[in-house]
Amino acid sequence: MSELSSGARPRFTPVVLMLFVGSGCAALIYEVVWFHLLRLVVGGSAVSLGFLLGSFMGGMGLGSLLLPRLLPARWHPLRVYAVLELLIGVIGWAMPTLLPGVGRAYSQLVGSWGHSVILRGVVCAVVLLPPTVLMGATLPAIARWLDTSRAGLSAMGRFYAANLVGAVAGTLLAGFYLLRVHDAVVASQVAVWINGVIAVAALLLAGWRRFVPAPAPDAGASEAPVRALSVHAAIALSGFTALGAEVVWTRLLSLLLGASVYTFSLILAVFLVGLGVGSSFGARLAGRVRDPRVWFGVCQVLLVPAFVYSAWMITSVLPWIEPTRVLQERVYLSTAVRYPYDFVRCALAILPGPLLWGASFPLAIASAGAGHRDPGRLVGGISAANTLGAIAGALGISLGVQLLGGSQREQQILAVAAAAAAALLFVTAPARGVFRRALPAVLCLAIAPPLVSRLAAVPPGLIASGRTIGDWYGDVDYLLVREGLSSSVAVTEAEDVRSFHVCGKVEASSQRIDMRLQRMLGHLPALVHGAPRSVLIVGCGAGVTAGCFVDHPSVERIVVCEIEPNVIEAAREWFADENHDVLRDPRTEVVFDDARHFMLTTSEKFDIITSDPIHPWVRGAAALYSIDYFHLVKQRLNPGAVVTQWVPLYETDEAAVKSQMGTFFRAFPAGTVWNSDLEEKGYDTVLMARVDPMRIDVDAVAAYLDSHHDVRDALDEVDLGSAVAVLSTYAGRAQDLAPWLLDAQINDDIGLKLQYLAGLRLDVFRDAQIYGEIKRHCVFPEGLFTASPALEAELRRRLAKR
Repeated sequence: MSELSSGARPRFTPVVLMLFVGSGCAALIYEVVWFHLLRLVVGGSAVSLGFLLGSFMGGMGLGSLLLPRLLPARWHPLRVYAVLELLIGVIGWAMPTLLPGVGRAYSQLVGSWGHSVILRGVVCAVVLLPPTVLMGATLPAIARWLDTSRAGLSAMGRFYAANLVGAVAGTLLAGFYLLRVHDAVVASQVAVWINGVIAVAALLLAGWRRFVPAPAPDAGASEAPVRALSVHAAIALSGFTALGAEVVWTRLLSLLLGASVYTFSLILAVFLVGLGVGSSFGARLAGRVRDPRVWFGVCQVLLVPAFVYSAWMITSVLPWIEPTRVLQERVYLSTAVRYPYDFVRCALAILPGPLLWGASFPLAIASAGAGHRDPGRLVGGISAANTLGAIAGALGISLGVQLLGGSQREQQILAVAAAAAAALLFVTAPARGVFRRALPAVLCLAIAPPLVSRLAAVPPGLIASGRTIGDWYGDVDYLLVREGLSSSVAVTEAEDVRSFHVCGKVEASSQRIDMRLQRMLGHLPALVHGAPRSVLIVGCGAGVTAGCFVDHPSVERIVVCEIEPNVIEAAREWFADENHDVLRDPRTEVVFDDARHFMLTTSEKFDIITSDPIHPWVRGAAALYSIDYFHLVKQRLNPGAVVTQWVPLYETDEAAVKSQMGTFFRAFPAGTVWNSDLEEKGYDTVLMARVDPMRIDVDAVAAYLDSHHDVRDALDEVDLGSAVAVLSTYAGRAQDLAPWLLDAQINDDIGLKLQYLAGLRLDVFRDAQIYGEIKRHCVFPEGLFTASPALEAELRRRLAKR
């Protein structure tokens, strides 16, 4: 006989449970690593991320649906499970080696495929479907170890809960240790070892335990087709609301807590904890209640007040649960305190929903379980329906944010979907008391939209200022507030200063300190080059850097690469004066893509590439600071071209700054540092380089400014209106800073160490100390400048004074 006898309470094997904990752990490590590596191939745009998520989850659903239909029920479940884990491990071991080759093939195929969107989907499917189909097959495979008695159906829910426990461990292990301390290769190897141990243990257990398939059920026990279909439809709606809510809540909580890799790991961990605890409770309930369908419906009904509660917590309570000023430094500067504190805040805000979604899954299995001979088909069908709904929720809510009207309207839709799932279950329940049971769901359908609308209104201060809660109030005019596909965007005005916000932080403004940086990023490389014809701007922001090139008559083509469409609209509408209306200039072309994907897939070369991405502590931004990215930039430079890169010294520490500068100088050994701060505190810096050693003709720069009044006037507005003034912002070069950069951690694609370094120090302000260290190594750069005696003397005097 199998381990379970029909109708008997399962002799629950802790070893089998632990195996499934390991499966969940390995699967989440793979998910984090593969998304990290594949984003470098297909890009980090919303469309690319949609393909990644759809391929991963689609494979899981396909595997759960296909395995019980392709493999005979008489095969030993533990042997099947062992083979699946072994195959997953083999693919996981090969993936870090294969993906660079996939990237090279992808870049070569883009030209012949025309528009690369379809090719991105093909790449994601080819890479992710094989392993994820195997992952999805593990739950129905192990379900055949059980039967469809009440005890067996309850046990299936416990296996699901065990898998989620492992998923929590994998999320935290990958996000807080493996990728922070090591890299994607080491993380993959850990997951491979987990797969190997699971496979061996499952094979050993299979040798000790004989398996006999569960007996066929009584003919009269078969579930009515309509009722079975309603369960599958309801669990699909449950998946839709679960993943849709995760998208919305992650979007809002990342604004509140800072959109670092650690915040995303914490939010996912809280969600998985809720699913795991809820599924454990649901499994216990499924084994005890007479009509699990009713309790499944109750869980869906309760999701409506759960949405209302979470909306209220995120927008009205959580932003103000801040430590006192006395405790802020201890909380935010201690990783041992900060991340548990943020975990608790996330749990307080969103945990009720995941608990109910978790409980719904085993209750759905129990609701559809009557009459099923094959437990694998039962679990596979429910899992596939749930996954299909989850894909629709994740993609629909993430890609339809503007079409649906933002987070507020999306949460209304999700609440209505949960009430609809409950109504569907109650209406198709046994005839007795149908309308009485359906009444709560009908009421929820009626009251959910206005309730959620009232409590889920997203404050404009959250979109604009995010975690800097002190900026939410005061005399601020919100000129534009929008949630976009890739990031939120806002434009505010206060005390005659107009600010441009992306992802809850100011990225540009009309303040002199910001205008000075933005104009240096544009005019400095143009002056050094002398006669640029084509330029590429990475990250539009307010468009001021791109607008610099409007004033240079030699420029024939201005390409602006921006991942978020709302950024372009906001810059065109609200910063046209500051950016010289560059976005309406006929020489300008806007490319909606992430910059490294654009450079990977284009053959065009430029005279200037200037990069001003979002702060490197924001998840994904570190890919635009990696050695691999800088080598890609070099391939897109014409002979004699100039490249500039923004490096912030605020909201970071010395290790992160060293990583940025050390990585840039590894690619450009003759690179230089320039300081935009008038007060010599080094708030922002600009790295500038050529592929070949750089020499700057000071007299040529002076002559250029004398003959191009628009350029001179634009620089004069930020106190840089002469050759000596603009070139005296020099702050060092690679060869002089080499001793300081000896311990710099090079940021490469396989690890993206910078986002982990920077993410730990987003609340640190040590810009003055960091710049002091840079200045300590700064000497007059013999051989960098050529100038007439008078100009050289003035430049030396200015630099010595600084």
